Amino acid sequence: MSLTLADQDKVTLRTAAYGAVSLLAAADTTGSPHKVATDGSIALASATGQVGHVLAEKSKVGNVDGKSVAEIADQVLPALTAAMSLLKLQDPAEADNFRSTVTVAIEAATRAHKGEPGPTMADMTRKITGALALDAV
Repeated sequence: MSLTLADQDKVTLRTAAYGAVSLLAAADTTGSPHKVATDGSIALASATGQVGHVLAEKSKVGNVDGKSVAEIADQVLPALTAAMSLLKLQDPAEADNFRSTVTVAIEAATRAHKGEPGPTMADMTRKITGALALDAV
């Protein structure tokens, strides 16, 4: 199957993926949010398939700024669910690819820490994973 994505759909995918990494960086309580963001972004840049092509485009990512983690989450978590819904309708294999790509990115981002991620990052990881659940869309 082939994806037919409008420009706004591509923005949603990029916002969801890069926003998930930004959300983890914002939730970082150990003082290394730049390393979290860098490692997560490198993982996203390594994506393959049609999702990889969309994420590699040098174009707009939706606004993922906020004055608090809650404001960022209010933008990113719905974008993750919307991206999964869109991809699931058009190409279930690419939905799986997107979920896998974002999961690898959040794993890479959380490994920026030495040892286990703290409870704040672990909780945010669960929220991101929940927003990606195929059976939730």
